[in-house]
Amino acid sequence: MLISVISNGQSPRPPGQFEPAVPWWSFTKTVLAATALTLVRDRLLDLDTSLPESAFTLRQLLRHEAGLADYGELPEYHAAIANHEAAWSPDEMMRRLDGRRLRYTPGAAWRYSNVGYMLVARLIERATDQPLKEAVRRQVLVPLDISTARFATERTDIHRDYLDSSLNYDPAWVYHGLLIGPVSQAALLLDRLLAGELLPANLLQDMQSTRVLGGPIAGRPWISPGYALGLMRGAIGGGLIVAGHTGCGPGSVVAVYRGTVGEATACCAVFSPGANEGDIEAHVVQQIHEALEKTR
Repeated sequence: MLISVISNGQSPRPPGQFEPAVPWWSFTKTVLAATALTLVRDRLLDLDTSLPESAFTLRQLLRHEAGLADYGELPEYHAAIANHEAAWSPDEMMRRLDGRRLRYTPGAAWRYSNVGYMLVARLIERATDQPLKEAVRRQVLVPLDISTARFATERTDIHRDYLDSSLNYDPAWVYHGLLIGPVSQAALLLDRLLAGELLPANLLQDMQSTRVLGGPIAGRPWISPGYALGLMRGAIGGGLIVAGHTGCGPGSVVAVYRGTVGEATACCAVFSPGANEGDIEAHVVQQIHEALEKTR
């Protein structure tokens, strides 16, 4: 297990002299949402105007309210990954999923959709006229001084350091792109983002505007889970509200969250092979509570 904790904005200490680059899995969505919101800030995108040839808005894409399905529901997707196959092309994936057919009226319901974030990635590329990796680097990574995160492009990118070398996973299966980097950089990125170092106050407020998704989740620390713009956000045990993202892929889980009590803040990133979401989230919650307790 790799752990990094930031308390009151102080830079995290790496867990050792060498910090491996690990998959950030769906924490990548938080970074993509932040990138899209910088383009709203720069007047290159709009949050609430229907997108060209679409019935949904950027806000609905970012909050999983656009009516889109998710390729994770396809049994053949999971079978292909288990067989170490090369990723389908995006067009082939959309054909198998019937991915252009809306499953509900945009804004009327909620459904987690990796397809939605694939479309966000394409919007970013079109708005900036740059490849996704360059747009994310310029809009988010450089301004927040995140120096060692990058997009995985080869199988060797995500199994050579801290994962089972037999994983043999094609990162192109993550159709919106897969960031990899040290856990300390994930914690630092989220802490600086939510501290207001990237977005103006109105857009940071928009980013944290949350759709509440129900009550407690068995086996996980959420009391009132919700989803904002690229952020899982809600109440956890002890009355604390945290925001961040959990991500999981073959062989590992990552969770990156930030909590605030008054003027005190704590941010924690945890990565673990062979774990489940609930256990890793519980560990993050414990670390955040302990860090906040030390500030009192």
